[in-house]
Amino acid sequence: SALLLFISIMTMFMSGVVAIFEYDLKKIIALSTLSQLGVMMFSISLGLYELAFFHLLTHALFKALLFLCAGILIHGAGNTQDIRSFGGLSLNFPLVAVCMNLANLSLCGVPFLAGFYSKDLIVELACQYSWGIFVLLMMFICLSLTVLYSVRLTYLSFVGPYGGG
Repeated sequence: SALLLFISIMTMFMSGVVAIFEYDLKKIIALSTLSQLGVMMFSISLGLYELAFFHLLTHALFKALLFLCAGILIHGAGNTQDIRSFGGLSLNFPLVAVCMNLANLSLCGVPFLAGFYSKDLIVELACQYSWGIFVLLMMFICLSLTVLYSVRLTYLSFVGPYGGG
């Protein structure tokens, strides 16, 4: 159980850090999935099997929406996956921007969205376990990385300056 806890925290951390420095849209979404799998394994290492399954379901639904939105953006941006060449796409794809931001916000655990209910319960119950301050600190850092790469993706895709030629 302690080995699974360590591996899950390292998976969350490494995939989060790599996603922050990635520019390929599909790779960022895939690394986000890897990070969320780390959250699920973290939950399992604490014995929270039902919560891990609940997080799997909420994550799968919103991740599917993210990949559908990504396909539309890639097609609309001239078949490029490089988010540096996106920028300002909310003007051309307002519905896609709303759907993608809603999915991202849910995966970040924003209150009253589906991802909040699964992730908040995992965090809340993990805080009750006595694994030590290091485990809790790493968990919160890893969850912060999720917010960071999601905000970066939203900014570079929809808000930032147009980078295409």
